[in-house]
Amino acid sequence: MGFFNLCQEEVFMSSTTLRFLVEASAVGPGGDVHGGTVMKWIDDAARACATTWSHGRCRTVYVSSIRFQRTLKLGDMVEVRARLAFTGETNMNIGVEVRGGDLTDTRPEKVAECLVVVIALDAEGRPMLVNSWTPETPGEMALASSARAQFESTRPAPLE
Repeated sequence: MGFFNLCQEEVFMSSTTLRFLVEASAVGPGGDVHGGTVMKWIDDAARACATTWSHGRCRTVYVSSIRFQRTLKLGDMVEVRARLAFTGETNMNIGVEVRGGDLTDTRPEKVAECLVVVIALDAEGRPMLVNSWTPETPGEMALASSARAQFESTRPAPLE
C-alpha cells in the first residue's frame, strides 16, 4: 500500500514545498547555481502542486517574469514553495517562491519568485476541468489578489 493510499477520503493539497541541498551538478564554473536550474526547480514545484490538486497529469503553459534576488552556492539549503493562488476552469495559477542560504542560517533569504500557470490534462492530453479553490486565510487572499493582478497585467495569449 502506497503512502497516498493511507487516506480514505480524497485530499486536495493547495501547496507543496520541496527542500534539498544544492549539489555540485547545479553549480557553474563561478560557483553559483545556474538560473536555468532554479527555473527547473520552480517548474517542478509548481507541477507537483498542480498535480496534487488536480489528481492527474499537468503541463506548464506560462511562467511570469522570474525575479532573481540572490544566488545560491554549493551546499546551500533550498526551499521551493508552490502555493495555489487561484484556479480557472482548466488551469491552476501557482505562486512560487524560492528561498535559500547557508544550512546553518535559520532565516533563508528569498532567491526568486514568480507566477506559474499549469493546466490539467485528461488521458488524451486535452485540458480538463479542475476543482475550484477559494483562499481562506489573509495570506492566501493576499497571494490570490497579487497573482490575479500580475496575471492580468501580463496575460498570455489564449491556448489553441
